[in-house]
Amino acid sequence: MRIHLKPLVKSLAAAGVLAFALNLPSGFAANPCNPCAPKTGASKAGANPCAAKNPCAAKNPCAAGDKVNPRLVTRPKGYKPYKADRATLVKEGEVLWKDTKLSTSGLSCNTCHVNNSAFAPSFAKPYPHAVAMAKEKGGVKQVHLDEMVQFCMVVPMAAKPFPWESRQLAALTAYSAEVQKKFKASPGAAKNPCAAKGGNPCAAKNPCAAKR
Repeated sequence: MRIHLKPLVKSLAAAGVLAFALNLPSGFAANPCNPCAPKTGASKAGANPCAAKNPCAAKNPCAAGDKVNPRLVTRPKGYKPYKADRATLVKEGEVLWKDTKLSTSGLSCNTCHVNNSAFAPSFAKPYPHAVAMAKEKGGVKQVHLDEMVQFCMVVPMAAKPFPWESRQLAALTAYSAEVQKKFKASPGAAKNPCAAKGGNPCAAKNPCAAKR
């Protein structure tokens, strides 16, 4: 008795049995050219479902966080910043800028702002000025630089704000001011550090979609 293999293979593939036997993704039965494709016919030709796995694609972790009580991050009455030699504070602030131990989220100031990334063009303006994060998260229309440092501590870094008269706050504020001096706004505005090359290994084009 002859067994016609081609009709049988087509039948098995349609039922998903062949995919199971070969230990392939179940979606293979629906689209043998792209094993990542969903079974439903709703998938778009050339789409790359693997791209959905990029944790950076949905949200920018540097902007993540709940609403903030503005009292935590705005200067209290009678506030007097810590005083010390400015050069010394800047040097100490540079160390703090890269210190992930200040946060509970694993971030540091440098994580979000490496190579001056994720700064809005308004960062170049003298403080106090309006900052989107401060308005969105705390309803604060304008902030001083030390207040912005506190916002960053509470929002993306998910930590407690520094004591207002602390040396740490003064140092990080002093270094932030130095970063601001070197910052130049560009048309490319506020880059997302998650968008860097190599961040999403699934972002490669679907080879099946290239030759259509």
